[in-house]
Amino acid sequence: MRAFWLTLVIVFVSACDTYRDPIASTEPAQARATSDYASYGGDGGRQYVPAARITAANVGKLKPLWSYHTGDVSSGSAEVYSTSSFQNTPILLDGMLYLCTPFNRVVALDPATGAEFWSYDPGILLKAHYSNQLVCRGVSYWEDEEKAADQSCARKIFTATNDTRLIALDAKTGELCSDFGNAGMVDTSKGVGEAQYTGEHHHTSPPAIIGDIVVIGGSVSDGGGIDAPSGVVRAYDARSGNLLWGQDLAPPGFDYSSDLVSEDGYALATPNVWAPMTTDEELGLIYAPTGNPLPDYFRDHDLSMSYYGSSLIALRADTGEVAWNYQFVHRDFWDFDTPAQPTLFELERDGEKIPAVAQATKMGFIFILDRRTGEALFPVEERPVPQNPNFPDLVLSPTQPFPVLPKSVAQNNLDPKDAFGFSFWDRGACREELESLRYEGMYTPVSPEWTLMYTGNAGGINWGGLAIDQDNQTLVVNSSNLAFKVKLIARQDVDAVRSANPGEEISRQAGMRWGMWRTMVVSPFGAPCNPTPWGVLTGIDLNTGKQLWQSTLGTTRDMTPLPFAYNTGTPSLGGPLITGGGITFIGATMDNYLRAFDTKTGEELWRGRLPAPATATPMSYVVTDKSGHKQQIVVVAAGGHGRGGTALSDTLVAFSLSGVE
Repeated sequence: MRAFWLTLVIVFVSACDTYRDPIASTEPAQARATSDYASYGGDGGRQYVPAARITAANVGKLKPLWSYHTGDVSSGSAEVYSTSSFQNTPILLDGMLYLCTPFNRVVALDPATGAEFWSYDPGILLKAHYSNQLVCRGVSYWEDEEKAADQSCARKIFTATNDTRLIALDAKTGELCSDFGNAGMVDTSKGVGEAQYTGEHHHTSPPAIIGDIVVIGGSVSDGGGIDAPSGVVRAYDARSGNLLWGQDLAPPGFDYSSDLVSEDGYALATPNVWAPMTTDEELGLIYAPTGNPLPDYFRDHDLSMSYYGSSLIALRADTGEVAWNYQFVHRDFWDFDTPAQPTLFELERDGEKIPAVAQATKMGFIFILDRRTGEALFPVEERPVPQNPNFPDLVLSPTQPFPVLPKSVAQNNLDPKDAFGFSFWDRGACREELESLRYEGMYTPVSPEWTLMYTGNAGGINWGGLAIDQDNQTLVVNSSNLAFKVKLIARQDVDAVRSANPGEEISRQAGMRWGMWRTMVVSPFGAPCNPTPWGVLTGIDLNTGKQLWQSTLGTTRDMTPLPFAYNTGTPSLGGPLITGGGITFIGATMDNYLRAFDTKTGEELWRGRLPAPATATPMSYVVTDKSGHKQQIVVVAAGGHGRGGTALSDTLVAFSLSGVE
């Protein structure tokens, strides 16, 4: 133990840096001359901006410029049942910065000062237990080419809410667009099947826009049963709000006369699309990352329901028909659902530019496909994986796909002798715990025995996705190394186990013979038992598929009562942003920092203090003032994670080279 504390002293953050909120501007909000960031993730979901005024030479001079407080934050209470996480990435158009809060308020800000133009509050139901917390990751923008620019709702902001509504607002005023749906809203809970509780089905991702169509998926709670709400993807007319089509992702040949069909004819418990989608207007395709069908960890009623599960699906925008699908996990019983926005880019190979899509997965794999056909552009091997003849209830795929390149950015194998500990005592406890678990590698079959999952269901890579600089053919992605354990519980025992273990994640998996119990593998001190680094940032050369570098991401600075920074890395939620100045910005960690890395080398160049962890993806833009002076600004939502035990905040923070002291 003494050695551990000596190590901490060596890396002690001697300055004990603290976040100081910039003084709010008294200047009225103004529309500015700016660069644009028109959609969540930017062009093609690449999380890239060409802004190049911040470079390796000056990034160390970044300081807070302004902050905006949403007022919407929850640690769970009698008034707001669910915890919150401020995971928003703003968009920027027509000189106005648009964001949404965890309570689904939509706000328009002056991008230079953070002053508010308008805000709209949909008044969502706060006394509800939302399955994925109170979260709103982004809003979307659409321009009506049939209206004059000065007409009401000629430009719309679309948002999808936690309490299942699709809402259209006038981008200039924040007023509801009365000609859309029912007085500006569409009730998206209708027709998907009956939720067992309010919050089982909700929206956390921004709508996707393609032409004059608005497309939404939906998040359905893990652990649901065979009659859980449908994972249907639906398209609406951007002007009227009329439903154009619905694609429920049931397998080919599905029997729609079954009892497991909603009132609108959608198959229940199908793979859902909870992560952001990406669209290609030229190809007329919508790229939808799918989850696994429900229940997550055991299904014996219809194995074919996995047909479109844990995949990337290309849907035709005009009909919703599946153009192609590529599956990353066959018969997924590990909750390895596809978690991140697909990223569209041009892959350069032999002098040709190939329309490609990169998809990050919870296994730490990155699959790179031809986005026209779904054909893999780097080799992928089907390799045998473990089976469990002692538990014939669970029918597994004999093989799983493994990309040869790029190789996984996460740790995929765990030896108990490598267990982490702050001392000989807790390291020994972790080693004993790991040795007690069934484990045959990443695809170890689940069973009634405790089974190790590594990577775990949190990833690997999660919803923050990846960033691509296609000019330099460079990809950057953050990933976590975090072990979980899971076991199946006989139906008749589920209620007793839940009563005896309050606060644990225990699901009934209704309609099945087995429920599920899932938890992290942690030491007596509450630290992950698997070896460090617990979080990394990786650069990949897209010309070769090989890693350029890998850097530890995050410290224990805000994970212990003392202000020490132990360089373990941390699990991360949120993603990176690459800029034209050769800088990769990322928050995402469990400590309270926004960081800047050299995109070419992976060297950490700067870190800026925040009021809470930035479990969100940063965004950057350039503002030009009346004298022609240009200023590059970087913004990030620093809200923490309500279920992660971090500090919580409601703050959007902007940094610039001319920030205040």
